Amino acid sequence: MSISKTLALAVAVLLLWPARPAAHDIPADVLVNIFVKPEGNRLRLIVRVPLGSMRDMNLPVHGANFMNLPAPEATLRDAARLWIAQEMAWFEGDTALPTPTVLATQVSLPSDRSFTSFDEALAHIRGPALPDTTELVWNQALFDVLLECPISSSDSRFSVRPALARLGIRTMTALRFVEADGDVRAFEYVGDPGLVRLDPSLGQAAGQFVILGFKHILSGFDHLLFLICLVIPFRRLGQLLLIVTSFTVAHSITLIASAFNLAPDALWFPPLIETLIAMSILYMALENIVGVKNVHRRWMITFAFGLVHGFGFSFGLKQTMQFAGSHLLTSLLSFNVGVELGQVLVLVIALPVLHVLFRYVVPERMGTILVSAFVAHTAWHWSSERVEHLRQFPWPEMTPAGIASGLRWLMVAMILGAALGLVRTLLRKNRQAAQP
Repeated sequence: MSISKTLALAVAVLLLWPARPAAHDIPADVLVNIFVKPEGNRLRLIVRVPLGSMRDMNLPVHGANFMNLPAPEATLRDAARLWIAQEMAWFEGDTALPTPTVLATQVSLPSDRSFTSFDEALAHIRGPALPDTTELVWNQALFDVLLECPISSSDSRFSVRPALARLGIRTMTALRFVEADGDVRAFEYVGDPGLVRLDPSLGQAAGQFVILGFKHILSGFDHLLFLICLVIPFRRLGQLLLIVTSFTVAHSITLIASAFNLAPDALWFPPLIETLIAMSILYMALENIVGVKNVHRRWMITFAFGLVHGFGFSFGLKQTMQFAGSHLLTSLLSFNVGVELGQVLVLVIALPVLHVLFRYVVPERMGTILVSAFVAHTAWHWSSERVEHLRQFPWPEMTPAGIASGLRWLMVAMILGAALGLVRTLLRKNRQAAQP
């Protein structure tokens, strides 16, 4: 065969080749939709993911990456088992359920809107497949899967440990749990959140949020520096108890208020609070350097700053409250308990360290200045950076709703101020009565 004939044959084969496997990289952003519904003795799952997140699939395509429809059922089921069913561990109570069975699959158009409810999604996935003549680019398609696993009772408490983060570089999941009475509980999370209890008991919610509060205070470097600033000049148990209790009560008030949507929801509010937190640390450090050691002044200032820090705690807790189930208040109080346990741990470690430092390394006054100066330096840089970030937001508009919210918080501040004055007066009278 001549060279020209060989070249012509090769070109013809390339042009007329009917299909080729689809290959692709990891997608950047992936949205996963999941419906979960217990019915009788079975748990039904309907999952929708972008088909482009199903890697290592030999999907035949033609032309400009158009899918050959209908897609091979065996290939779709294998992908559903490998990438979805085996990546979610389901539990009924504390009992692990078997890997869900794939009952049906469906390739859908990116414009499909059937996942607005469980019933619509179920009807869609059981409905007819796309016509063979549909021109659908394979990495723009949606992939729907119906799964099922046996359970003992639809009234049980269910949980899941999803591992779907590998579907994309950033995977967001919207999970809706349809309870036996028809109520729908929605969850949204990024990546793999660990064990998600769809309907936690009171004890489970409390335990989970105690741990969250404990981890939150230990991972919040700014809150830790503030706490250390509080205890540097006051290391007696009675003084510490008064100061730390003041901080606890204050941040509990604003944390609970935020959880019940009483705090401003404007975009400028979180950066404002972060700026005020940094400034509160700076103020406390400078006060330590100056040498203010009035415990009653300190606990009142701590109370005021504690209100600010409570808003800061709420920002980290906002996305987590969805896992509280029907135990919102219990979870909030449990989170506070966890925060206090973390604070106690910090104090248990910090007090002996400061004692050794001031006794054997450097005189107490000089040590207080050095440690506080380091904290002040850090807080100054935080304040500068956060002020610059805050300046990017426009001043809030004076709307009737904003004015009403401001007046409401002003009234709360006046009530708290009056309560603080009353407590201070009572403490002074008790102290005077105790003196001979």
